[in-house]
Amino acid sequence: MSETNITYRELEEKDWKQVLEIYKQGIKTGDATFETNTPDWIYWNKNHIESCRIIAEVNTKVIGWAAISAVSSRKVYAGVAEVSVYVSTEFSGKKIGSTLLEKLVNESEKNGIWTLQSSIFRENIPSLKIHKKLRFRKIGYREKVGKMNGTWRDTVLLERRSSKVGIE
Repeated sequence: MSETNITYRELEEKDWKQVLEIYKQGIKTGDATFETNTPDWIYWNKNHIESCRIIAEVNTKVIGWAAISAVSSRKVYAGVAEVSVYVSTEFSGKKIGSTLLEKLVNESEKNGIWTLQSSIFRENIPSLKIHKKLRFRKIGYREKVGKMNGTWRDTVLLERRSSKVGIE
């Protein structure tokens, strides 16, 4: 598979089944999310900003996805969103996550988002690296923020402030 075989486009409801399978893979790793169950389309759709959803695909096979969700319903935070990026385990290590995140950053800026944030498990080194590559900066961490399988987990807090949006 070469980079030219991969296409990127807007995530649509028809992609949900494949997106869900990739999300399940992330849950199974134990290092992608605190979630233990996957949501249905209605819940996921309601909780992610419609204008900023991207998939990576080869032919018609979804191999990764990225989306953002609002961090608050308060108007003052209208330009702040949380990032989700997931890549199929079959395609990890091929820079798909970096490309998805880069496209998500660009799309978010087109849609008035001035700050993107992410909370990543300390152990998720690949995710931390791609965020750093795209100018996310570490702003702190949350120690023992939640338990997974009886073990306390820490998360690293990252944010990226746009140099194009919200600078006036």
